[in-house]
Amino acid sequence: MAIEVQNALQSEEQKTTATVDLRSDTVTKPSPEMRRAMAEAEVGDDVYGEDPTVNRLEQRAAEIFARDAAIFVPSGTMGNQIAIKIHTRPGQEIICEERAHIFNYEMAMLSHFSGCMVRPVHGEDGVLTWSEIKKRISPKIYYRAQTGMISLENTHNMAGGTVYPQELADEICDQAHEMGLPVHLDGARIFNASVALDRPVREITRKFDSVMFCLSKGLGAPVGSLLAGSRNFIEQARVYRKALGGGMRQAGILASAGLIALEQGPARLHKDHENAKFLAEGLATIRGIAIAAAKVRTNILIFDIGGTGMTSDDMTRELAARNILAAGVSSQAIRLVTHLDVDRAACAHALDVIRQICK
Repeated sequence: MAIEVQNALQSEEQKTTATVDLRSDTVTKPSPEMRRAMAEAEVGDDVYGEDPTVNRLEQRAAEIFARDAAIFVPSGTMGNQIAIKIHTRPGQEIICEERAHIFNYEMAMLSHFSGCMVRPVHGEDGVLTWSEIKKRISPKIYYRAQTGMISLENTHNMAGGTVYPQELADEICDQAHEMGLPVHLDGARIFNASVALDRPVREITRKFDSVMFCLSKGLGAPVGSLLAGSRNFIEQARVYRKALGGGMRQAGILASAGLIALEQGPARLHKDHENAKFLAEGLATIRGIAIAAAKVRTNILIFDIGGTGMTSDDMTRELAARNILAAGVSSQAIRLVTHLDVDRAACAHALDVIRQICK
């Protein structure tokens, strides 16, 4: 009996001291099933188009998104930048929301690689409307940089995981196409948007000219993203993937985990959304913290700690000292991201720690 009590106490202590990593959904570890699949993956040289596992992953992604073809790339950034390169020519402008990933977190590659510049537009909750975009499209004057493409992000990371209403996304695509402008979707977390909207990804992305989505975030794969589009678009994408150093040779080892993530990952994303809502509602009750909990629809939440008298550096340092990892996104704003390696108990523990710090 004494041994059972001791084991129970040790188990409880491990729960409270285990690290709860809420910095991002990129920190997830591959499942045992993924590890087995990686060890046993059938492989070939993908640069020659001979890796059967990569080919299966690309074919399956194309099927799910109702596209002609798809291409496996090491990262979402590479997928986005390949799309930009194909859709634009040097000297053009790209319209995107001012907090967009392609603008803020991709090392200015749209300038380095494609010779383009950004025309950022503010959207409420990170969501743009056609009326806002239309005002920023360059007039047809020879001494003005011309608009080359429009890029939307769904879900919008730095706007707190917000989701595009379908009618707005469709209108932007329709109106842009009437003006001869391509529209790319940074859909790193498009499956989260699909779950929030209760509509399949093929339906919510059908009007975009190209779509990038990540396997290595909420879906749980260790590495990789896919870029989907027309057959001609993907043929061009292979050229630029190689130019960026993305010819990964026997990449079936990675693609095997990606297949599992693609087939199984979307079905459990609602749990991450529920945990994020739980965190948001709990944070809203803590003095000094401001968050619009009702707006939290997916697995990302951003909250303001200005009322606590602390900076985000102060707060994240205090949290880390108690084995809770979070990311500051400004001097007084912190982002938390739920994922498959953080359950409800871990979220409750994180809330308790934040309450203690704020006292």
